[in-house]
Amino acid sequence: MRSFIIDTDTASDDAVALIMALRAPDVEVKAITTVAGNVPLEQCTINALYTSELCGSDVPVYPGADRPLIRIMEYGDWFHGRDGLGEMNYPPPKRAAQSEHAVDALIRVIRENPGIVLVTLGPLTNVAMAVSKAPDIVKNVSRCVLMGGAANTIGNVTPAAEFNIWVDPEAARIVFHSGLPIEMVGWELCRFDANLSLDEIAMVRGFETDLAEFAMDCNRRALEANLNQSGDPGLGLPDPVTMAIALDPTICTRKSTHHVDIETNSDLTRVPMVRPFS
Repeated sequence: MRSFIIDTDTASDDAVALIMALRAPDVEVKAITTVAGNVPLEQCTINALYTSELCGSDVPVYPGADRPLIRIMEYGDWFHGRDGLGEMNYPPPKRAAQSEHAVDALIRVIRENPGIVLVTLGPLTNVAMAVSKAPDIVKNVSRCVLMGGAANTIGNVTPAAEFNIWVDPEAARIVFHSGLPIEMVGWELCRFDANLSLDEIAMVRGFETDLAEFAMDCNRRALEANLNQSGDPGLGLPDPVTMAIALDPTICTRKSTHHVDIETNSDLTRVPMVRPFS
């Protein structure tokens, strides 16, 4: 049984990724930590709790950073809906989040589980704070599968930037310099033919399960936004692509090793976020 810990700013595509991990028969998700990003911290924590309940899981959920290290907070709710889940008006979760802060939970759970897989689906604020506070945890992480960045492609916030890195570039720089065994799964891997097409969305709905319906319903706003913002042919699912690689590394057909750095000073990469869809 493999151990995972997942750091997420839970909105619609994060929810699908959480389902994938929580339903994987050979994976035990030790904890979910939440970070402000797609939606405010309180809302993404509610979304993580609700999604885990749909999966029949009582995995503990730990709220973390409610803002970037030094930047003004900018949310992605214009893309995912104000509640992050397509504005479907889901009921509140039955469980409450844990009182322990996500940063402390990351440190404790990673120390308790040598070889754990860390999957990051949102801005890297929690992880940056954890590795800064306890650098020793780096050696216990066997893989850090990270949704972020835009390698050799246009970003989804600015031409140079993907959302998760753009929200907190200082945190991203700390994480990329931390020594964690990072596998960067960039924005480009969910574009164009990698979109879930309208026919494939109908196929998923054809499973006629509660989880299939939830996965498509909660992404209804993201589908519309993706068509309008990016001109893509369907639903982009960057977090599920990342989780798929975390669950089964063999689906990655090509990878390479690079030095990665994060620009934090240039105004050329830090223009205000444009919200083309409302």
